[in-house]
Order: sequence, then structure tokens, then C-alpha cells
Amino acid sequence: MYTSARVEHGRTILRWLLAVAYLFAGFAHLRSPGIFLTIMPQWVPFPAETIFITGLCEIAGAIALLTARLRYIAGVMLALYAVCVYPANIKHAIDGIAAGGTHPGWWYHAPRLAFQPVIVWWALFAGSVTRWPFPKGRSASD
Repeated sequence: MYTSARVEHGRTILRWLLAVAYLFAGFAHLRSPGIFLTIMPQWVPFPAETIFITGLCEIAGAIALLTARLRYIAGVMLALYAVCVYPANIKHAIDGIAAGGTHPGWWYHAPRLAFQPVIVWWALFAGSVTRWPFPKGRSASD
């Protein structure tokens, strides 16, 4: 049974994991923008500046996700962010672009593309925006 306490414990773990992932990704955008420039769709204006800003957004989102007062908005914004970067993931997969010196192939791209909706949910769940798929929980004492 999913008690409220168990769901909240899981939410906390997922929140920390997502924050660490976004911190890592944000610093990667700032440290190595060239890798991300190669997968940037051509229709995106100011690609270098966009990568810099997305790196800052990932870092800010990670920090905000760990801040109770900003958690909800961070969850919403990180979910929207995951939707917005999806075209770059598609371009990376379709064009078979090497990133970091390797051509990862479909064994990497297919799960990555399929997992993107999970990342959207993850941000919303970690930000306490949704409780889905868990029912309104009972307390641990029930």
C-alpha cells in the first residue's frame, strides 16, 4: 500500500536525484557548450547563448527544486524545460551526431527519446505538482 509517508519519502529521493542530474547537466552546458552546439536545431536563434542560458536554467532549477518555497514552480519549469529540449534530442538521434567523440547509435537514442515524458513527470512529481499515479494516500497510522 502507498501511504502518504512512503510516497513523500520516494518523492524526496527522486527530488534529490533529479536535482543532482540537472546540476550535472547545467555545469556540462557551461563547461562544454560545443557538444550541445552540435545537436542544436538550426531554427533555434542565438545557439551559443541559448546553451549558456539553458545551463543556468538547469542549475537554477536544481537549486529551486531543493528549496521548499520554490519547489512547485521549479517542478513546472523543469518539466517545461524537458519538453523544450526534446527537439535537440530528436535532432541528435536522427542526424546521428557524434557527441563527446562517439556516435552512440539507437541503443542510446531510443531509450533517451522514450524516457523524456518520464522526465517531464519526474519534474512535476519532484516539485509536488502532481501525485499521479499514486492515489490520495492514507497516513502511516491507517
